[in-house]
Amino acid sequence: MRRAEIFMHQELAGWLSQDENGYHFQYAPDYLQTKNPKPISLTLPLQEKPFTHKVLFSFFDGLIPEGWLLDIAEKNWKLNPRDRMGLLLACCKDCIGAVSVHPLNENEA
Repeated sequence: MRRAEIFMHQELAGWLSQDENGYHFQYAPDYLQTKNPKPISLTLPLQEKPFTHKVLFSFFDGLIPEGWLLDIAEKNWKLNPRDRMGLLLACCKDCIGAVSVHPLNENEA
């Protein structure tokens, strides 16, 4: 299983994971209890129940670079362009915007 912490404005908002059943995103309970939590995306509204999908959620897929920048990432890190979770984990720690993706080691999960 591959996992990542999802931050919204440097605050832990939730976790994204990939396993044999697909992708899962769940908001952190502490984030949901903050004074004014904001959803990371309109397609992932605030809720306690995890979201599950067979393919990477479109919001997260949209964070992955495209074009020449994706080519550079694929070559430098030897990434498969079809490994969307791998690309997200490698390229999206320092995204433009409010959301960032920080990989978790398996022993941190």
